[in-house]
Amino acid sequence: MLFDVWGSDTLIHWAGWAMVFIGLIVLNEVGRRTKLGAAIIFGVAPLAMTIYCVAIAIGVSQGAEWALTNPTHVYQNSWFHYAKVYAALAGCWGFIAIKYQWGKIGKAHWFRAWPFVIVAINIMIAVVSDFESAYHFFVLGESTWVTSEGATQLAGWNNVFNGIAGIINIFCMTGWWSVYASEDQTDMLWPDMTWVFIIAYDLWNFCYTYNCLPTHSWYCGIALLLAPTIAGLWWNKGGWIQNRAFTLSMWCMFCQVCPMFANDSIFAVHSVNNPAVNTVVASIALIANIAALSYIIYRSKKLKVNPYKQEVFVGTKDFREAMARRASTDYLLATEPKSATAAEIAEMVAYNELPVEGKPGFVYVAVDKNGQEATETIKRE
Repeated sequence: MLFDVWGSDTLIHWAGWAMVFIGLIVLNEVGRRTKLGAAIIFGVAPLAMTIYCVAIAIGVSQGAEWALTNPTHVYQNSWFHYAKVYAALAGCWGFIAIKYQWGKIGKAHWFRAWPFVIVAINIMIAVVSDFESAYHFFVLGESTWVTSEGATQLAGWNNVFNGIAGIINIFCMTGWWSVYASEDQTDMLWPDMTWVFIIAYDLWNFCYTYNCLPTHSWYCGIALLLAPTIAGLWWNKGGWIQNRAFTLSMWCMFCQVCPMFANDSIFAVHSVNNPAVNTVVASIALIANIAALSYIIYRSKKLKVNPYKQEVFVGTKDFREAMARRASTDYLLATEPKSATAAEIAEMVAYNELPVEGKPGFVYVAVDKNGQEATETIKRE
């Protein structure tokens, strides 16, 4: 058993889980399908949350009782929660810029690496948190410790295994620059981020929440992970990472303002906090990520490509379905900013006109009309 979910309140616990799961899926659809929805969820809501948190921080600094006893201060005061929510929001706005092709940055080839950068940062935030718990075990000699937010964590090899799994997971992201906008402008697409990475990530992240967020894992370790995964594997091919960023930021903002929902309410469900269970979960996460990276290395050698500069899942079903959703080149040219150089436009066209099945080892090199390498190309009319 992973959670204390069974008992007299079982139906309530499952009802709470269903509300979170369905709510995240619905809000994700609102955020991805409409500009107004995105503006409210990722603009207005974060601003309101920030004002709320700043007001509490000022109250705490002045010793105000209302602030000192506020649930946000009591249960959400660690560096991790603030780092996570703002890193997730930074990812959201970068992805939105790419999917709507906003200005030069939304179309810039170099900015296509932003998804990799921000996801790697988000993973490392959790890895540091896992190692922070491991420090309590290996340096301070504590097999359990209570965080500043009152959560009891089990410290030990489970944190080491999962921390290593998280680092490996970063290197399971492939085709860093192969990111596109969808034809219908609803999604930023990363075709090379297939089920291989998604499953490895989900297992690692579930273990992280189980290790370090034992009072929230029922929700953020299962509902929050399943919501973007089901969407990404079912109706939003290639858009999983956008789903993940959107739902993660929503959940983090909700918890920052309403932490008692998961901590201490009729819907609260805690993990069993069993050292053996934590170690088994961490071992599974580590093995899964080693397997994922091994498979990526195998495919990259088979295709003779650099898995980070080029795609390794070209020709696979998920890759083709994601590539088929790309915006047309004519649309991208029609919305290209006037400041775009001929070389920038030529590069964009070259990547966007790749066939749906991809081209193993493709690297764009600008050429002139005689087929020679050049730093500037003729602007496509």
